[in-house]
Amino acid sequence: MHNSDYFFILIFILIAMGMAIAMFLLSKILAPSSPDSEKLSAYECGFEAFDDTRSKFDVRFYLVSILFIIFDLEIAFLFPWAVSLKNIGALGFYSMMFFLFILTIGFIYEWKNGALDWE
Repeated sequence: MHNSDYFFILIFILIAMGMAIAMFLLSKILAPSSPDSEKLSAYECGFEAFDDTRSKFDVRFYLVSILFIIFDLEIAFLFPWAVSLKNIGALGFYSMMFFLFILTIGFIYEWKNGALDWE
């Protein structure tokens, strides 16, 4: 590669940085900033993030997040499998069907045991 080939990469990086900075500045200028108590409350993990470390918390938040990660990884395995489906043959197809079957059994087990219920 010649030095002139890198010029277009530099242009691309400069445009991307400029767009990122412009979007950040526009959001700071144009977006309304009126936080209320509801906006500032803890909503994802169920407790204050910078509170006493010995405080009690609800384990269901973590259970739901772990289940999300597990089933999100299932999708990450499905994309390369779908792309190479023509080349892997019947063994690859049935291996993925077995994998999906096991994950479905796990999902049904979690569902029946109430891991996804929020009381």
